Amino acid sequence: MNPAEVRRVAVVSTGVIGGSWAAHFLAHGLDVTATDPGTGAEERLRADVAAHWPVLERMGLAHGASPDRLTFVADPAEAVADADFVQENGPEREDVKHALFAVLDEATRADVVLASSSSGLLPSAIARGCPAHPERVVVGHPFNPPHLIPLVEVVPGERTAEQAVERAMAFYTAVGKRPIRLRQELPGHVANRLQAALWQEAYSLVDRGVASVADIDTAISQGPGLRWAVLGPFANQHLSGGTGGIAHVLEHLGPPTEAWWRDLRSVKLTPELVAKLVAGVDDELAGVDRSELVERRDAVLHALLAAKNDVDLP
Repeated sequence: MNPAEVRRVAVVSTGVIGGSWAAHFLAHGLDVTATDPGTGAEERLRADVAAHWPVLERMGLAHGASPDRLTFVADPAEAVADADFVQENGPEREDVKHALFAVLDEATRADVVLASSSSGLLPSAIARGCPAHPERVVVGHPFNPPHLIPLVEVVPGERTAEQAVERAMAFYTAVGKRPIRLRQELPGHVANRLQAALWQEAYSLVDRGVASVADIDTAISQGPGLRWAVLGPFANQHLSGGTGGIAHVLEHLGPPTEAWWRDLRSVKLTPELVAKLVAGVDDELAGVDRSELVERRDAVLHALLAAKNDVDLP
């Protein structure tokens, strides 16, 4: 199916990620049918969409975009029956995915891509829940919040057809995303694995008493994180090398970097370390209203994305 022919998206499970996806699709002028078995799910979803809508309006809505184009049904089979694309956001458990995808597989047209927002499960494992058409299953992993962050990781499984990958990539691009395609299945995909590597050393530094939670947050948000928000790690390294570029950086800083790698520590999330991390965040954000912090974060993200759109960057 051509992405231009996608008129209705089914959003299956409407927690934090699903609600954000629903708002994003609505803002791009699509009809959305959502489903979630939780008590009060429809009310929470409509409240989430309403909360996201002001920043989406500032970013610019597609012609005809409206929260009124959101429909909620209790039955997942009914939700996907007329869908042209399915975005699933259920719990990160294979047994739950298999039960859910068995329903989606039977209820949707054979040409409809079934994309899972899974942050770590392999698409081949998810597709085992689709006995009829496993070839249309992909992971379409967004980054939170999906209505703002452009990245989507598209991951095919062992039995995924190339056509399904191309459809997913084209659809996400058409709704303003920056999809990347993975050539191999890996737990956690790419971006989460990169985050996990940083978290490992950050947790270790707290565990060893090298720096506080607040100081480590400052080290990233007021340091390399600012550059990473503009260009990726390789492009930033290239610029750091002056006229010699990344070749110069690797030649002169490669050996010290290897020494740092050897000094990085593994860490175990013991109850004591978890308590230390939680207490550190509580201290850092004491007196800060969470909803206000989310609003301020989203405002900065909007300004950053608008600035990036005005400049030609890779």
